[in-house]
Amino acid sequence: MDNLNTTPVEDGYRMPGEFESHKACWMVWPERGDTYRLKAGPAQAAHAQMAKAILEFEPVNVCVSTAQLENAKRLLPGRANIIEMESDDAWIRDTGPTFVVNTDGDVRGVDWGFNAWGGIFTPFDRDAALAGNILAREGIGRYKAPLILEGGSIHVDGQGTLITTEECLLNPNRNPDLTIGDIASYLKAYLGIEKIIWLDKGVYMDETDGHVDNLCAFARPGEVILTWTDDRDDPQFEISRHAHEILSRATDARGRKLTVHKLRQPGPLYITQEESLGFDLVEDAKMRKEGDRLAGSYVNFYMANNGIVMPLFNDPADRAAVDTMEKIFPDRKVIGVSTREILLGGGNIHCMTQQQPAMNQRGRDKP
Repeated sequence: MDNLNTTPVEDGYRMPGEFESHKACWMVWPERGDTYRLKAGPAQAAHAQMAKAILEFEPVNVCVSTAQLENAKRLLPGRANIIEMESDDAWIRDTGPTFVVNTDGDVRGVDWGFNAWGGIFTPFDRDAALAGNILAREGIGRYKAPLILEGGSIHVDGQGTLITTEECLLNPNRNPDLTIGDIASYLKAYLGIEKIIWLDKGVYMDETDGHVDNLCAFARPGEVILTWTDDRDDPQFEISRHAHEILSRATDARGRKLTVHKLRQPGPLYITQEESLGFDLVEDAKMRKEGDRLAGSYVNFYMANNGIVMPLFNDPADRAAVDTMEKIFPDRKVIGVSTREILLGGGNIHCMTQQQPAMNQRGRDKP
C-alpha cells in the first residue's frame, strides 16, 4: 500500500457522490453478541438479505472474521466475495476508507482517525485498522487524515458540497482540540469540497451523536432527502423543521438552491420486551431496554448502481416510504429490506455499506 504524504486536494482528488458509478460495495459481517441480540443471528439474516439486494446491482465484498467464515459462507449469497479480515463491529461506513477519485479515473482512499464514536466501547483497534487493511488489500494509495471522523457523519454531492451536523462533528468527544474552522479545512483538503452546509442535530436518539446519513442524504446534485414527521409533539419534528429551514435557505458549491424531498419517518419505533432480551452483557455494552426509542429512518439507505436498497421496519409507513423513494428515483429500482434487527444494534443499511467508486473510461478499471 502506498502511504501518501500529500492531501487529496493537492493531488486533484475529490469524494464522488454516492450516486456516481461503483466498482463494488464493501460490508462487514456482524457478529457481536452485545451489539446484536441472540449472538447476532437475526442481524446476520438481515445482513445477508441486504447483500442479496445490493448484488442485483453491483459486486459485494464482505469482510468476515476467521471465526465466522463458515457461518458467513452458509448464510451469504454465493455471489458475495467473502474476504477474511478482522474487525470489532460491522459499521463499515464509519470504519472503512472514504474513496476519492481524480479526473483520470484513478481511485485512492482516505483513512480517518477512529475512536469508536467518542469512546462508546473498547477495544476498537481492529476497527481503527480496517480502512488501511482494505486499501492495502486493494493496492490503493492511502491518505492518513489527522481528523477523527466517521463516514456516516458526512454526505457529499460530488460537486463541492458537503452536509453534516454540528452535533457530531463539533462534539468534544471527537476532536476536542480543533475549532470549526480547523475541521472545515481538513474536510476541504481530504474530500475536495468547497462548501459545508451545517445542520444542527441528527435523528432523535441517534447514539452516533447525530450522523447526518440517518437524517439527510443527497439524491443527486441539487437535491436532498430529509427525514420528516408532521407530528408537532414528536421531538423529531423540531429537528427536521430546523434542518429544512437551513437546507431551504442554502445554496450548494455551484450556487444552486436545493430541492428538499421530505421522507416521512417510521413509527416512532420502540424496543419491545422480546427485542430487549438476548444481548451479551459485557463491559461497555449498550443496554437495550424495553420502551426505548429507536432512531428509525428510511433515509439510511444505500444507493447502488441503478438501484436503491432501503430499510423497512414492518411498519405501516413502509409502503409510503417506498412510494416516495420510487418518485425521487424514477430511474432506479427500489428494493426494501427488513432491517429492524440491524436498527436494534444502532444503525442501518447505509451504516453497514461503503461504496468503492468505479474508474471512468480513462481509468484502468471499469465496473
